[in-house]
Amino acid sequence: MRLRAVLFDMDGTLLDSAPDFVAVIQAMRAARRLAPVEEARVRDVVSGGARAMVVNAFDVDPLSTEFEALRLEFLERYQQHCAVLTRPFDGIEALLEDIERAKLLWGVVTNKPVRYAEPIMRQLGLAERSALLICPDHVTRSKPDPEPLLLACERLGLEPASVLFVGDDLRDIESGRAAGTRTAAVTYGYIHPEDNPRSWGADIVVDHPLELRAALDQALCSC
Repeated sequence: MRLRAVLFDMDGTLLDSAPDFVAVIQAMRAARRLAPVEEARVRDVVSGGARAMVVNAFDVDPLSTEFEALRLEFLERYQQHCAVLTRPFDGIEALLEDIERAKLLWGVVTNKPVRYAEPIMRQLGLAERSALLICPDHVTRSKPDPEPLLLACERLGLEPASVLFVGDDLRDIESGRAAGTRTAAVTYGYIHPEDNPRSWGADIVVDHPLELRAALDQALCSC
């Protein structure tokens, strides 16, 4: 089936949001007169969300009351700092231009709550270009469940087989496969050092956004 749309995960796939996460963690540590942590300690676990970043940066037990206080502070600070340093990954803008030039739709399907995702998309000038933004707020089950991608396909009026979903986490690929979309795993995102995107079962694996160009050319020629 001919490709009609490309959907992206947000953090670690479409956008390099780690600098804002790192800035929040460092500010929290500075407020406690703690030395800065290595950026890799944050970047390596971004896909695990606030819980993983707080645990990794503060060596705190996630079952403790201290952890919950840190997590809530992290989320509050991030609300004010979610669109300051975040930028598209190198090559993403050119890739989006290629997608738009080919008259394909593109959008974002993320596990990031809408209260963060929408301001980021607006700040970067992507909201008016994207066909849709699907967040956990819009579904009952987040990735790796197929519901977010099925909702995206429904809203676009497309068969899942005509959609390519691009992500940097196993949950993205599992969600896409369960929904019936084509899948692409990226190695440039927030991959844990012990993980291997080439083992996730994606249709293609790319090391740079512009490598998706060839995959898109091939998909556009297929029927």
